[in-house]
Amino acid sequence: MTTAAVAQLQAEVKRLQHELSTVKAHEQAPANSEQIYVGQYLVERLVQLGVTKMFGVPGDFNLGFLDFVEDHPKIDWVGNCNELNAGYAADGYARVKETSMGVITTTFGVGELSATNAIAGAFSEHVPVLHIVGVPSTLQQKNKPMLHHTLGDGRYDAYFRAAQQFTIAATSLESKQTAAAEIDRVLTECIVHARPVYLMLPTDLAYERIPAYRLKTPLSAEPPANDPDVEAFALDEIVRLVEEAGQDVIILVDACAIRHNVKKEVAELVKRTGFPAYAAPMGKTAIDEQYERYGGIYVGSISHPKIKEKVENAKLILSIGALKSDFNTGNFTYHIPANRTIELHSTSATVQFAEFPGIGMKRLLPKLTERLHPMKQGALSLQVPHFKYPCPKEDNEDITQSWLWPRMGEFFRPKDIIVAETGTSSFGVLEVPFPSDAMFVSQILWGSIGWTIGATLGCALAAQDAGYKRTILFVGDGSLQLTVQELSVMIRSHVKPIIFVLNNSGYTIERYLHGMERKYNDISDWKWTKLLETLGGQEGKTSQSYKVSTKTELSKLLDDPKFAAAEKIQLVEMTMDPRDAPRALKRQAELSGKTNAYVAELPEGKGLGEAV
Repeated sequence: MTTAAVAQLQAEVKRLQHELSTVKAHEQAPANSEQIYVGQYLVERLVQLGVTKMFGVPGDFNLGFLDFVEDHPKIDWVGNCNELNAGYAADGYARVKETSMGVITTTFGVGELSATNAIAGAFSEHVPVLHIVGVPSTLQQKNKPMLHHTLGDGRYDAYFRAAQQFTIAATSLESKQTAAAEIDRVLTECIVHARPVYLMLPTDLAYERIPAYRLKTPLSAEPPANDPDVEAFALDEIVRLVEEAGQDVIILVDACAIRHNVKKEVAELVKRTGFPAYAAPMGKTAIDEQYERYGGIYVGSISHPKIKEKVENAKLILSIGALKSDFNTGNFTYHIPANRTIELHSTSATVQFAEFPGIGMKRLLPKLTERLHPMKQGALSLQVPHFKYPCPKEDNEDITQSWLWPRMGEFFRPKDIIVAETGTSSFGVLEVPFPSDAMFVSQILWGSIGWTIGATLGCALAAQDAGYKRTILFVGDGSLQLTVQELSVMIRSHVKPIIFVLNNSGYTIERYLHGMERKYNDISDWKWTKLLETLGGQEGKTSQSYKVSTKTELSKLLDDPKFAAAEKIQLVEMTMDPRDAPRALKRQAELSGKTNAYVAELPEGKGLGEAV
């Protein structure tokens, strides 16, 4: 049986177990038990799951439901400038609010399709997001009149069919008899599988009354139990391979260790075994980067030579939560053969060439830690060069990429959330060791430019619940122009991120991929330090903007205690050379350019119809 089939079977078993619990609650409920609107039921379930913010844009098909949201004392409506930004915000919120989810509400057709890019990104990167769509009434869906926001041909299910491509579960609520069970089903799928789900809520059904007894049975985020016999066999095989490797083992942690909530289990494994630990780019901060046995970021051939040597020469690699995308693996340049690899995932384990479907890492890891703990003394004999990125001494005042990122490393503090936009920022900050308890947030696999603006709003709001202090964003000038409106929602929501804008006159990562001098990689130059005031901030009171062009100016600002305190939203424009880029980005662009195999490589300035 395939891993997908086992996961589907486990999900069905979990659903039936929940239904059995609700039946028992129903039997114990009095005959005149409390009634609740379907829309209220949905909001109460979200509150039970720790959701305190809902993102989205109001529309005529969701307005009635939004009354329930606004009237609830434990959940706030965060109105966004557009649905795409709202989806990005829900994504960022979910990444910081671990064990919970992000929620976006849109209207039928025009609203939900605008959010689709954000939902697809959440699916790609294993982020739990609930997309609620207010839709026409059940009667209208049956009779199919030519309503606004429809395609005009009676296909009321077209958007639902599209949504199924980007979600782990989807439902169109059709009756009050099944509404609560369907809500419970998709919410459970969302939190267990860490993937988006889609829920169509008709205008009339939101106001149908149903019994409230199901709310007494909490939804469970716990993954299904592993088959004990298969799990025991897999553990024996892993321990055997570790022993055969003479304990020459490294642990490589990636994104799904974060998304599927095994950071605590991984930390216990790493510290109790003493094996050297490394992270892939998407797994940055899954391990405490100040831990003495942490060796740094492994990105295939792009890695620093010492890191590359340590990882690739280990006799056995224990990989946890891998997502082997191009930008996450140095364009697929991992040099780790399967016969030296153990992979642990949320729904399966792979030991060399043998796959164990249904054996999830959440339950396996604590048992593996107990089995490997006695080997710690031998593991400690393996040397781990400490992960460092010192600030270079340069004989110029330019804010260079090689100087900027290690200098920023000195500015970071514990409990910071550091958000990096796809491109220059995400590549530059990767190599900087973060303080303990700091969080790295980036969208390396999906890579939708402009994502970080909405995501930063979600991160900053979730930080208030999760105990983080500062939210710091690094974004390029080109990326910021895509979604800049959401700065106004940050101001209205009273969050106080520090936003560093890398003004390098366009799309630097695109320039390195192809077309260094092409006009399509240029953008309009904005008055960046006027943005916050234009979008609702009061300069010097609720917002503050700065422009720096030299190392001395930036360092002076970073060393200013008032600036570092982040007591208001702040934007810093940094002027930088358009041709300058981090080392890792240059190397990745070189590899990607070869892979893309651009055809008709002409001298710049020559068209296809011109003589070469």
